[in-house]
Amino acid sequence: MKQPLLILSDLWGIQKATYLPHYIKLLEPKYDIEFIDSCKIGQVDTNDFTQENLHLQFINSGIDLAVDHLVKNYKEEVDILAFSIGGTIAWKANLAGLKVRNFYAVSATRLRYETTKPTSNICLVYGKLDAYRPKQKWFKEIAISDCHIIENEGHNLYQKPFIIQTICNLL
Repeated sequence: MKQPLLILSDLWGIQKATYLPHYIKLLEPKYDIEFIDSCKIGQVDTNDFTQENLHLQFINSGIDLAVDHLVKNYKEEVDILAFSIGGTIAWKANLAGLKVRNFYAVSATRLRYETTKPTSNICLVYGKLDAYRPKQKWFKEIAISDCHIIENEGHNLYQKPFIIQTICNLL
């Protein structure tokens, strides 16, 4: 039996997840994959589909609603691959009781505000050009040793085919 892998979207949800089939193709032989739309579980209204609007909804209540959804609906241990806001959701869900064996987050910039680390195995990936990635001081303070900073890449690096292969190799 394959290990369950939850893939959590970025703040755009399924609507802009053109990168998803590439991950599924590479990871399906090893994992039983379930894609989770962060907008859906965060009850984010996508009628005004702008970054500012989506971000504000996640900050105001969407993250908390999504965390509650994960904790209530997933009782077995899982691995997680999460992008951007999905990484923050998964991190907080892990702290709230979601059983996570391996946690992989890519471009999860809001983690820079976190002060408590989950006990799962953690691997973080950021583009060096992402202005909002956590600073080195945060990695040291929270004791994250498995972090990959990819040169010449920004926040959306996880959507690029050659980076997708690199990220899947980490899993």
